[in-house]
Amino acid sequence: MPDGVQQTGLKTDRRLTLLEAAIKKHQYRKDALLEILHIAQELYGYLDKDLLTHISKLLRLPPSHVYGVATFYNLFKLKKPGAHVVTVCMGTACYVKGAEEIVSAIERDFNVKRGGTTPDGKLSLFVTRCIGACAMAPNTIVDGETIGKATPDEVLKKIRAVVGVEKVEAR
Repeated sequence: MPDGVQQTGLKTDRRLTLLEAAIKKHQYRKDALLEILHIAQELYGYLDKDLLTHISKLLRLPPSHVYGVATFYNLFKLKKPGAHVVTVCMGTACYVKGAEEIVSAIERDFNVKRGGTTPDGKLSLFVTRCIGACAMAPNTIVDGETIGKATPDEVLKKIRAVVGVEKVEAR
């Protein structure tokens, strides 16, 4: 069992083996941290404290440095996302063309705040700075599918279809 696994609370599974192989492939180089964080998030879906601690130990970097890099880039998720993920682009073009209205409609209809997940764990709502599709603004990504020139109604309809609910009632 690799050093640090029991200390961080990670269980040895195929994902951990793949992550450690990737770190080894990068020769435990500190300058490969960003790539390693990308790989870890692909494998686990998010970067929790135990995973970040394990990476810091393997790369011999201070945990604060690894956490700092993970929190600097908003594409990294530090909490487990819901079963379905909605990301609304808030870049300038999208913002000007109505992205805020889309976010507000999702928050209202699904009882979720940006950066959060519904209490039942079905839906997470994130905002991002720019997805690089400004000509199609405003853009929303629902479970990896980009909706260009999105409207609040169109996005809500798509979310309802993937989540399988009409509306989430406030508690």
